[in-house]
Amino acid sequence: MPTCRGCNDDVDKLVSVKIAGKVKKLCEDCADRAREEGEIAEASEGVIQGMMGFKGRR
Repeated sequence: MPTCRGCNDDVDKLVSVKIAGKVKKLCEDCADRAREEGEIAEASEGVIQGMMGFKGRR
């Protein structure tokens, strides 16, 4: 049985997710949470850059 790196539970299937430039194998629940956190972080970074007047790309 494979083990999820996020919650350390034994699962039937692991999903590969790219987080902060690194690929991690997580269960589907942890992968969904990681994707949501990444989307929120990206959106908040965009708002901060807009407030500071940043026009370039990261």
